[in-house]
Amino acid sequence: MQHPLSQYTLMSPNDPRLVRRRIREYARVGIELLSQRMVIYTLAFVLTVAYFDFVIGAIFFSLILLCEVIDLFMFRAILRQRDWSAQGTRRAMTMIYVGTVLSAVAISLFATATALQQSAESGHFMPIFMLISAAIFAAINNQHFHTVLALRLAIYVAAIVFIPAYDILTHRAPLSSELWLNMFTVIFVLGFLIELARTHISSYTRMQQNQERLEQQHERTKAAYQAKNQFLATVSHELRTPLTSIKGALGIVNAGTFCEVPAQIKAPLDIAERNTRRLADLVDDLLTLQRAEHGHLELNLDTLDLGALIGETIDRFAPYAENAGVKVTTRLPDPAVWVDGDAKRIEQVVTNLLSNAAKFSDGAGEVQVTLERDNGMVRLSVTDQGIGIPQDAHDRIFEQFGQLDSSDTRSFQGTGLGLNISKRIVEAHGARLDFISELGVGSTFFVEFPEPQVHAIAAQ
Repeated sequence: MQHPLSQYTLMSPNDPRLVRRRIREYARVGIELLSQRMVIYTLAFVLTVAYFDFVIGAIFFSLILLCEVIDLFMFRAILRQRDWSAQGTRRAMTMIYVGTVLSAVAISLFATATALQQSAESGHFMPIFMLISAAIFAAINNQHFHTVLALRLAIYVAAIVFIPAYDILTHRAPLSSELWLNMFTVIFVLGFLIELARTHISSYTRMQQNQERLEQQHERTKAAYQAKNQFLATVSHELRTPLTSIKGALGIVNAGTFCEVPAQIKAPLDIAERNTRRLADLVDDLLTLQRAEHGHLELNLDTLDLGALIGETIDRFAPYAENAGVKVTTRLPDPAVWVDGDAKRIEQVVTNLLSNAAKFSDGAGEVQVTLERDNGMVRLSVTDQGIGIPQDAHDRIFEQFGQLDSSDTRSFQGTGLGLNISKRIVEAHGARLDFISELGVGSTFFVEFPEPQVHAIAAQ
Protein backbone atom coordinates (compact mmCIF):
# COMPACT_ATOMS: atom_id res chain seq x y z
CA MET A 1 0.00 0.00 0.00
CA GLN A 2 1.35 3.42 -0.96
CA HIS A 3 2.31 5.69 1.90
CA PRO A 4 0.08 8.82 1.90
CA LEU A 5 3.13 11.10 1.84
CA SER A 6 4.93 9.29 -1.00
CA GLN A 7 3.14 11.45 -3.59
CA TYR A 8 5.38 14.40 -2.69
CA THR A 9 8.34 14.24 -5.07
CA LEU A 10 10.29 16.99 -6.77
CA MET A 11 8.70 18.17 -10.01
CA SER A 12 10.61 17.62 -13.25
CA PRO A 13 11.70 20.74 -15.18
CA ASN A 14 8.90 20.06 -17.70
CA ASP A 15 6.19 19.62 -15.11
CA PRO A 16 3.22 21.83 -16.15
CA ARG A 17 2.95 23.32 -12.66
CA LEU A 18 6.61 24.34 -12.64
CA VAL A 19 6.43 25.74 -16.18
CA ARG A 20 3.32 27.75 -15.28
CA ARG A 21 5.04 29.13 -12.17
CA ARG A 22 8.10 30.18 -14.17
CA ILE A 23 6.00 31.80 -16.88
CA ARG A 24 4.12 33.90 -14.33
CA GLU A 25 7.33 34.81 -12.51
CA TYR A 26 8.96 35.80 -15.81
CA ALA A 27 6.03 38.12 -16.55
CA ARG A 28 6.02 39.54 -13.03
CA VAL A 29 9.78 40.28 -13.13
CA GLY A 30 9.39 41.83 -16.59
CA ILE A 31 6.82 44.32 -15.27
CA GLU A 32 8.82 45.08 -12.11
CA LEU A 33 11.97 45.91 -14.12
CA LEU A 34 10.19 48.14 -16.65
CA SER A 35 11.23 51.39 -14.93
CA GLN A 36 14.89 50.32 -14.78
CA ARG A 37 14.93 49.46 -18.47
CA MET A 38 13.32 52.76 -19.38
CA VAL A 39 15.98 54.71 -17.46
CA ILE A 40 18.74 52.85 -19.34
CA TYR A 41 17.09 53.36 -22.76
CA THR A 42 16.49 57.05 -22.08
CA LEU A 43 20.12 57.65 -21.11
CA ALA A 44 21.30 55.81 -24.24
CA PHE A 45 18.96 57.94 -26.37
CA VAL A 46 20.23 61.18 -24.79
CA LEU A 47 23.86 60.22 -25.45
CA THR A 48 23.06 59.23 -29.02
CA VAL A 49 21.29 62.53 -29.70
CA ALA A 50 24.08 64.53 -28.04
CA TYR A 51 26.98 62.95 -29.90
CA PHE A 52 25.51 61.38 -33.04
CA ASP A 53 22.37 61.63 -35.15
CA PHE A 54 19.03 62.75 -33.66
CA VAL A 55 16.88 61.06 -36.32
CA ILE A 56 18.49 57.64 -35.90
CA GLY A 57 18.32 57.93 -32.13
CA ALA A 58 14.66 58.96 -32.21
CA ILE A 59 13.70 56.16 -34.62
CA PHE A 60 15.27 53.36 -32.64
CA PHE A 61 14.22 54.81 -29.28
CA SER A 62 10.61 54.84 -30.55
CA LEU A 63 11.04 51.26 -31.76
CA ILE A 64 12.29 50.16 -28.33
CA LEU A 65 9.42 51.96 -26.62
CA LEU A 66 6.97 50.15 -28.91
CA CYS A 67 8.55 46.80 -27.96
CA GLU A 68 8.27 47.68 -24.26
CA VAL A 69 4.57 48.51 -24.68
CA ILE A 70 4.01 45.20 -26.46
CA ASP A 71 5.89 43.37 -23.68
CA LEU A 72 3.83 45.13 -21.01
CA PHE A 73 0.55 44.06 -22.62
CA MET A 74 1.82 40.49 -23.06
CA PHE A 75 3.04 40.24 -19.45
CA ARG A 76 -0.27 41.50 -18.10
CA ALA A 77 -2.14 39.06 -20.33
CA ILE A 78 -0.02 36.21 -18.94
CA LEU A 79 -0.69 37.23 -15.33
CA ARG A 80 -4.44 37.41 -16.05
CA GLN A 81 -4.46 34.10 -17.91
CA ARG A 82 -6.67 31.39 -16.40
CA ASP A 83 -6.33 28.70 -19.07
CA TRP A 84 -3.17 26.74 -18.23
CA SER A 85 -3.88 23.72 -20.38
CA ALA A 86 -1.16 22.58 -22.79
CA GLN A 87 -2.55 24.97 -25.41
CA GLY A 88 -2.71 27.88 -22.95
CA THR A 89 0.88 27.26 -21.83
CA ARG A 90 2.08 27.17 -25.45
CA ARG A 91 0.29 30.45 -26.12
CA ALA A 92 2.02 32.11 -23.14
CA MET A 93 5.44 30.77 -24.18
CA THR A 94 4.87 31.99 -27.76
CA MET A 95 4.20 35.51 -26.43
CA ILE A 96 7.42 35.33 -24.40
CA TYR A 97 9.46 34.22 -27.44
CA VAL A 98 7.95 36.92 -29.66
CA GLY A 99 8.59 39.62 -27.06
CA THR A 100 12.16 38.40 -26.57
CA VAL A 101 13.00 38.53 -30.28
CA LEU A 102 11.39 41.94 -30.85
CA SER A 103 13.07 43.68 -27.92
CA ALA A 104 16.47 42.04 -28.43
CA VAL A 105 16.49 42.90 -32.15
CA ALA A 106 15.41 46.50 -31.46
CA ILE A 107 18.19 47.01 -28.90
CA SER A 108 20.76 45.35 -31.17
CA LEU A 109 19.76 47.51 -34.16
CA PHE A 110 19.94 50.64 -31.98
CA ALA A 111 23.47 49.79 -30.85
CA THR A 112 24.58 48.73 -34.33
CA ALA A 113 23.22 51.91 -35.95
CA THR A 114 25.10 53.97 -33.37
CA ALA A 115 28.32 52.03 -34.06
CA LEU A 116 28.02 52.60 -37.83
CA GLN A 117 28.06 56.35 -37.20
CA GLN A 118 31.45 56.06 -35.47
CA SER A 119 34.85 55.63 -36.99
CA ALA A 120 36.60 52.27 -36.66
CA GLU A 121 39.35 53.88 -34.57
CA SER A 122 36.84 54.84 -31.81
CA GLY A 123 36.57 51.23 -30.69
CA HIS A 124 32.75 51.57 -30.55
CA PHE A 125 32.88 51.60 -26.79
CA MET A 126 29.39 53.00 -26.24
CA PRO A 127 27.36 50.64 -28.50
CA ILE A 128 29.33 47.56 -27.44
CA PHE A 129 28.98 48.55 -23.79
CA MET A 130 25.25 49.04 -24.36
CA LEU A 131 24.92 45.54 -25.81
CA ILE A 132 27.04 43.90 -23.12
CA SER A 133 25.02 45.71 -20.41
CA ALA A 134 21.79 44.47 -21.99
CA ALA A 135 23.20 40.93 -22.07
CA ILE A 136 24.29 41.08 -18.41
CA PHE A 137 20.88 42.49 -17.45
CA ALA A 138 19.21 39.57 -19.23
CA ALA A 139 21.56 37.00 -17.66
CA ILE A 140 20.79 38.29 -14.17
CA ASN A 141 17.02 38.69 -14.52
CA ASN A 142 15.84 36.24 -17.21
CA GLN A 143 17.05 32.83 -16.02
CA HIS A 144 13.55 31.35 -15.92
CA PHE A 145 13.81 29.62 -19.33
CA HIS A 146 17.16 28.57 -20.75
CA THR A 147 15.98 28.69 -24.36
CA VAL A 148 14.53 32.20 -23.98
CA LEU A 149 17.72 33.50 -22.40
CA ALA A 150 19.86 31.72 -24.99
CA LEU A 151 17.81 33.30 -27.81
CA ARG A 152 18.18 36.80 -26.36
CA LEU A 153 21.92 36.35 -25.72
CA ALA A 154 22.43 34.94 -29.23
CA ILE A 155 20.94 38.10 -30.75
CA TYR A 156 23.09 40.34 -28.54
CA VAL A 157 26.24 38.29 -29.22
CA ALA A 158 25.60 38.44 -32.97
CA ALA A 159 25.38 42.24 -32.79
CA ILE A 160 28.45 42.51 -30.52
CA VAL A 161 30.56 40.37 -32.91
CA PHE A 162 29.17 42.12 -35.99
CA ILE A 163 30.48 45.56 -34.95
CA PRO A 164 34.27 44.72 -34.85
CA ALA A 165 33.87 42.18 -37.67
CA TYR A 166 32.35 44.88 -39.90
CA ASP A 167 35.33 47.15 -39.21
CA ILE A 168 37.79 44.38 -40.06
CA LEU A 169 36.02 43.53 -43.31
CA THR A 170 35.50 47.10 -44.52
CA HIS A 171 39.12 48.09 -43.75
CA ARG A 172 40.63 44.75 -44.83
CA ALA A 173 42.60 44.97 -41.59
CA PRO A 174 45.68 42.75 -41.18
CA LEU A 175 46.06 40.58 -38.08
CA SER A 176 48.46 43.14 -36.58
CA SER A 177 45.79 45.85 -36.68
CA GLU A 178 44.15 47.10 -33.48
CA LEU A 179 40.84 46.25 -35.09
CA TRP A 180 41.67 42.59 -34.53
CA LEU A 181 42.63 43.45 -30.95
CA ASN A 182 39.14 44.88 -30.56
CA MET A 183 37.68 41.63 -31.91
CA PHE A 184 39.74 39.47 -29.52
CA THR A 185 38.77 41.73 -26.60
CA VAL A 186 35.11 41.35 -27.52
CA ILE A 187 35.47 37.57 -27.67
CA PHE A 188 37.15 37.57 -24.26
CA VAL A 189 34.30 39.63 -22.80
CA LEU A 190 31.76 37.31 -24.41
CA GLY A 191 33.37 34.38 -22.64
CA PHE A 192 32.90 36.19 -19.35
CA LEU A 193 29.31 36.99 -20.31
CA ILE A 194 28.51 33.35 -21.11
CA GLU A 195 30.02 32.20 -17.82
CA LEU A 196 27.99 34.83 -15.98
CA ALA A 197 24.80 33.59 -17.63
CA ARG A 198 25.67 29.97 -16.80
CA THR A 199 26.32 30.86 -13.15
CA HIS A 200 23.05 32.73 -12.75
CA ILE A 201 21.11 29.93 -14.45
CA SER A 202 22.65 27.40 -12.06
CA SER A 203 21.90 29.60 -9.06
CA TYR A 204 18.32 30.12 -10.19
CA THR A 205 17.84 26.39 -10.74
CA ARG A 206 19.17 25.60 -7.26
CA MET A 207 16.95 28.31 -5.77
CA GLN A 208 13.91 26.84 -7.53
CA GLN A 209 14.77 23.35 -6.30
CA ASN A 210 15.21 24.60 -2.73
CA GLN A 211 11.90 26.46 -2.91
CA GLU A 212 10.22 23.35 -4.25
CA ARG A 213 11.70 21.23 -1.46
CA LEU A 214 10.40 23.72 1.11
CA GLU A 215 6.95 23.60 -0.48
CA GLN A 216 7.01 19.81 -0.54
CA GLN A 217 8.07 19.75 3.12
CA HIS A 218 5.25 22.14 3.91
CA GLU A 219 2.79 19.83 2.15
CA ARG A 220 4.16 16.84 4.04
CA THR A 221 3.82 18.72 7.32
CA LYS A 222 0.23 19.68 6.50
CA ALA A 223 -0.61 16.10 5.54
CA ALA A 224 0.96 14.75 8.74
CA TYR A 225 -0.86 17.38 10.79
CA GLN A 226 -4.18 16.49 9.18
CA ALA A 227 -3.52 12.78 9.65
CA LYS A 228 -2.71 13.39 13.32
CA ASN A 229 -5.88 15.39 13.81
CA GLN A 230 -8.01 12.76 12.09
CA PHE A 231 -6.41 10.01 14.15
CA LEU A 232 -6.92 11.83 17.45
CA ALA A 233 -10.49 12.75 16.59
CA THR A 234 -11.35 9.20 15.53
CA VAL A 235 -9.70 7.56 18.53
CA SER A 236 -11.23 10.08 20.93
CA HIS A 237 -14.74 9.59 19.61
CA GLU A 238 -14.38 5.81 19.53
CA LEU A 239 -13.08 5.73 23.11
CA ARG A 240 -15.56 8.16 24.61
CA THR A 241 -18.67 5.91 24.57
CA PRO A 242 -17.09 2.75 26.02
CA LEU A 243 -15.15 4.77 28.61
CA THR A 244 -18.35 6.47 29.75
CA SER A 245 -19.99 3.07 30.15
CA ILE A 246 -17.02 1.62 32.03
CA LYS A 247 -16.75 4.66 34.31
CA GLY A 248 -20.46 4.50 35.07
CA ALA A 249 -20.38 0.78 35.75
CA LEU A 250 -17.40 1.07 38.08
CA GLY A 251 -19.09 3.94 39.91
CA ILE A 252 -22.23 1.86 40.44
CA VAL A 253 -20.24 -1.16 41.66
CA ASN A 254 -18.09 0.93 44.02
CA ALA A 255 -21.21 2.60 45.44
CA GLY A 256 -22.48 -0.84 46.50
CA THR A 257 -25.69 -0.47 44.53
CA PHE A 258 -25.95 -4.16 43.74
CA CYS A 259 -24.13 -5.61 46.74
CA GLU A 260 -21.48 -4.77 49.27
CA VAL A 261 -18.04 -4.71 47.68
CA PRO A 262 -15.65 -7.21 49.33
CA ALA A 263 -12.73 -5.52 51.06
CA GLN A 264 -10.13 -7.47 49.10
CA ILE A 265 -11.29 -6.05 45.74
CA LYS A 266 -12.28 -2.56 46.95
CA ALA A 267 -8.79 -1.11 46.43
CA PRO A 268 -8.35 -2.49 42.87
CA LEU A 269 -11.81 -1.19 41.95
CA ASP A 270 -10.96 2.24 43.32
CA ILE A 271 -7.78 2.27 41.25
CA ALA A 272 -9.69 1.16 38.15
CA GLU A 273 -12.34 3.83 38.65
CA ARG A 274 -9.75 6.53 39.24
CA ASN A 275 -7.72 5.58 36.16
CA THR A 276 -10.86 5.28 34.05
CA ARG A 277 -11.84 8.79 35.13
CA ARG A 278 -8.38 10.07 34.20
CA LEU A 279 -8.62 8.39 30.79
CA ALA A 280 -12.10 9.83 30.22
CA ASP A 281 -10.79 13.28 31.14
CA LEU A 282 -7.94 12.83 28.66
CA VAL A 283 -10.39 11.92 25.90
CA ASP A 284 -12.49 14.99 26.73
CA ASP A 285 -9.34 17.14 26.62
CA LEU A 286 -8.39 15.74 23.22
CA LEU A 287 -11.85 16.44 21.83
CA THR A 288 -11.75 19.97 23.23
CA LEU A 289 -8.30 20.47 21.70
CA GLN A 290 -9.50 19.26 18.30
CA ARG A 291 -12.47 21.63 18.35
CA ALA A 292 -10.23 24.54 19.40
CA GLU A 293 -7.67 23.87 16.65
CA HIS A 294 -10.41 23.83 14.02
CA GLY A 295 -12.04 26.98 15.38
CA HIS A 296 -15.10 25.05 16.59
CA LEU A 297 -14.76 25.83 20.29
CA GLU A 298 -18.31 26.90 21.01
CA LEU A 299 -18.96 29.30 23.86
CA ASN A 300 -22.35 29.79 25.49
CA LEU A 301 -21.71 33.32 26.67
CA ASP A 302 -23.60 34.82 29.57
CA THR A 303 -22.93 37.45 32.21
CA LEU A 304 -21.55 35.50 35.18
CA ASP A 305 -20.87 36.20 38.82
CA LEU A 306 -17.27 35.02 38.67
CA GLY A 307 -16.84 34.94 42.46
CA ALA A 308 -19.84 32.63 42.89
CA LEU A 309 -18.63 30.39 40.06
CA ILE A 310 -15.16 30.12 41.64
CA GLY A 311 -16.67 29.26 45.02
CA GLU A 312 -18.76 26.45 43.53
CA THR A 313 -15.74 25.12 41.62
CA ILE A 314 -13.60 25.10 44.77
CA ASP A 315 -16.31 23.19 46.65
CA ARG A 316 -16.31 20.51 43.96
CA PHE A 317 -12.50 20.51 43.97
CA ALA A 318 -12.26 20.00 47.75
CA PRO A 319 -11.94 16.17 47.68
CA TYR A 320 -9.06 16.41 45.19
CA ALA A 321 -7.32 19.06 47.29
CA GLU A 322 -7.74 16.97 50.44
CA ASN A 323 -6.29 13.93 48.68
CA ALA A 324 -3.36 16.06 47.47
CA GLY A 325 -2.71 17.32 50.97
CA VAL A 326 -3.19 21.01 50.25
CA LYS A 327 -5.52 23.62 51.63
CA VAL A 328 -7.40 25.97 49.30
CA THR A 329 -8.09 29.47 50.62
CA THR A 330 -9.93 32.27 48.86
CA ARG A 331 -9.87 36.03 48.81
CA LEU A 332 -12.98 37.08 46.94
CA PRO A 333 -14.49 40.59 46.93
CA ASP A 334 -17.77 41.05 48.72
CA PRO A 335 -19.65 42.76 45.88
CA ALA A 336 -20.24 40.48 42.90
CA VAL A 337 -17.60 40.52 40.14
CA TRP A 338 -19.15 40.04 36.73
CA VAL A 339 -17.63 38.78 33.47
CA ASP A 340 -19.03 37.71 30.12
CA GLY A 341 -18.20 34.05 29.62
CA ASP A 342 -19.14 30.41 29.31
CA ALA A 343 -19.64 29.06 32.83
CA LYS A 344 -18.69 25.49 31.91
CA ARG A 345 -15.51 26.53 30.11
CA ILE A 346 -14.41 28.97 32.81
CA GLU A 347 -15.01 26.28 35.42
CA GLN A 348 -12.78 23.99 33.36
CA VAL A 349 -10.00 26.61 33.37
CA VAL A 350 -10.29 27.18 37.13
CA THR A 351 -10.25 23.43 37.80
CA ASN A 352 -7.13 23.03 35.65
CA LEU A 353 -5.34 25.82 37.49
CA LEU A 354 -6.35 24.41 40.89
CA SER A 355 -5.31 20.85 40.01
CA ASN A 356 -1.93 22.06 38.73
CA ALA A 357 -1.38 24.13 41.86
CA ALA A 358 -2.30 21.19 44.10
CA LYS A 359 -0.21 18.72 42.11
CA PHE A 360 2.95 20.84 42.16
CA SER A 361 2.56 21.74 45.81
CA ASP A 362 3.92 18.23 46.40
CA GLY A 363 1.59 17.27 49.24
CA ALA A 364 1.97 20.37 51.41
CA GLY A 365 1.27 24.07 51.54
CA GLU A 366 -1.60 26.31 50.64
CA VAL A 367 -3.27 27.23 47.37
CA GLN A 368 -4.77 30.71 47.40
CA VAL A 369 -7.41 31.88 44.95
CA THR A 370 -7.77 35.65 44.56
CA LEU A 371 -10.27 37.68 42.57
CA GLU A 372 -9.91 41.44 42.13
CA ARG A 373 -10.69 44.35 39.83
CA ASP A 374 -7.97 46.47 38.26
CA ASN A 375 -8.45 49.25 35.70
CA GLY A 376 -11.43 47.74 33.92
CA MET A 377 -10.05 44.20 34.15
CA VAL A 378 -11.05 41.29 36.35
CA ARG A 379 -8.04 39.31 37.53
CA LEU A 380 -8.32 35.75 38.79
CA SER A 381 -5.12 34.44 40.43
CA VAL A 382 -4.25 30.95 41.67
CA THR A 383 -1.11 30.94 43.82
CA ASP A 384 0.69 27.88 45.14
CA GLN A 385 3.68 27.30 47.38
CA GLY A 386 5.10 24.58 45.17
CA ILE A 387 8.34 23.88 43.36
CA GLY A 388 8.14 26.85 40.97
CA ILE A 389 8.89 27.07 37.24
CA PRO A 390 12.25 27.91 35.59
CA GLN A 391 12.32 31.18 33.66
CA ASP A 392 13.42 29.48 30.42
CA ALA A 393 10.36 27.19 30.52
CA HIS A 394 7.77 29.92 29.98
CA ASP A 395 6.93 29.03 26.37
CA ARG A 396 6.88 25.26 27.01
CA ILE A 397 4.31 25.57 29.78
CA PHE A 398 1.48 26.30 27.35
CA GLU A 399 2.52 23.87 24.60
CA GLN A 400 0.46 20.82 23.74
CA PHE A 401 1.63 17.84 25.80
CA GLY A 402 4.16 20.20 27.36
CA GLN A 403 5.96 18.80 30.39
CA LEU A 404 8.85 20.38 32.25
CA ASP A 405 9.99 16.85 33.02
CA SER A 406 9.19 14.62 30.05
CA SER A 407 10.98 11.53 31.33
CA ASP A 408 9.19 8.27 32.03
CA THR A 409 10.06 8.60 35.72
CA ARG A 410 8.77 12.14 36.26
CA SER A 411 7.27 12.83 39.66
CA PHE A 412 4.18 14.71 38.50
CA GLN A 413 1.94 12.81 36.14
CA GLY A 414 -0.31 14.43 33.55
CA THR A 415 -0.96 14.74 29.84
CA GLY A 416 0.33 18.28 29.43
CA LEU A 417 -2.93 19.36 27.76
CA GLY A 418 -4.60 21.22 30.62
CA LEU A 419 -2.79 24.54 30.35
CA ASN A 420 -2.82 24.49 26.54
CA ILE A 421 -6.58 23.97 26.51
CA SER A 422 -7.05 26.55 29.27
CA LYS A 423 -5.11 29.14 27.28
CA ARG A 424 -7.24 28.47 24.20
CA ILE A 425 -10.45 28.80 26.24
CA VAL A 426 -9.25 32.00 27.90
CA GLU A 427 -8.19 33.58 24.60
CA ALA A 428 -11.55 32.61 23.05
CA HIS A 429 -13.08 34.82 25.76
CA GLY A 430 -10.84 37.72 24.75
CA ALA A 431 -8.92 37.29 28.00
CA ARG A 432 -5.28 36.51 28.85
CA LEU A 433 -3.67 33.63 30.74
CA ASP A 434 -0.12 33.94 32.05
CA PHE A 435 1.95 33.27 35.15
CA ILE A 436 4.79 34.46 37.35
CA SER A 437 6.97 32.03 39.25
CA GLU A 438 10.06 31.64 41.41
CA LEU A 439 11.90 28.36 41.84
CA GLY A 440 11.44 26.90 45.29
CA VAL A 441 8.88 29.55 46.25
CA GLY A 442 5.84 28.90 44.10
CA SER A 443 3.84 30.08 41.11
CA THR A 444 0.89 32.34 40.42
CA PHE A 445 -1.23 31.68 37.35
CA PHE A 446 -3.63 34.48 36.52
CA VAL A 447 -6.44 35.14 34.07
CA GLU A 448 -7.38 38.70 33.15
CA PHE A 449 -10.92 39.16 31.84
CA PRO A 450 -12.26 42.43 30.44
CA GLU A 451 -15.00 43.61 32.78
CA PRO A 452 -18.39 44.14 31.11
CA GLN A 453 -18.85 47.87 30.54
CA VAL A 454 -22.17 48.18 32.38
CA HIS A 455 -20.79 46.50 35.51
CA ALA A 456 -17.55 48.47 35.35
CA ILE A 457 -19.54 51.71 35.47
CA ALA A 458 -21.71 50.39 38.31
CA ALA A 459 -18.63 49.41 40.31
CA GLN A 460 -17.30 52.95 40.08
